[in-house]
Amino acid sequence: MALWDRLKESASTMQTQLIARKNDLKSGAFRDSSMAMCALVAAADGTVDPAERQRVAQLIGTNEVLHNFPADDLRRRFEANLDKLTADFDFGKVSVMQEIAKARKKPAEARAVIQIGIVIGGADGDFDKDEQAVVREACYALDLPPHEFDL
Repeated sequence: MALWDRLKESASTMQTQLIARKNDLKSGAFRDSSMAMCALVAAADGTVDPAERQRVAQLIGTNEVLHNFPADDLRRRFEANLDKLTADFDFGKVSVMQEIAKARKKPAEARAVIQIGIVIGGADGDFDKDEQAVVREACYALDLPPHEFDL
């Protein structure tokens, strides 16, 4: 199976798993962590072009798992995290990782945050090395083994 096909299948499987746990993913920590993860993946290469920003914002708005939260609130949190990363990527990344780490206390939420990162990263069909690297770092922030997610 080609890498592209495995990636699509993996992202699809993770989205299905997330939907199955949707009712368990309603905490503020999950909301904050998942928006930080989305911003981190969007800015993984150190830059965010307007098209990428819009694409990720659109994915957030249409992701069924995130419908537990008001769309305007999610967008505001996503944009605030992106602003930190675009102002100073290295410094912003420290702050964003702290947001991601909020989900550490609940393993199911922590895994869901990583899965959202993979779904967002793979949405364009190219879960590139930069995106994989930041999701791997997020695994460490959440005390999860990256190999559990093939990272």
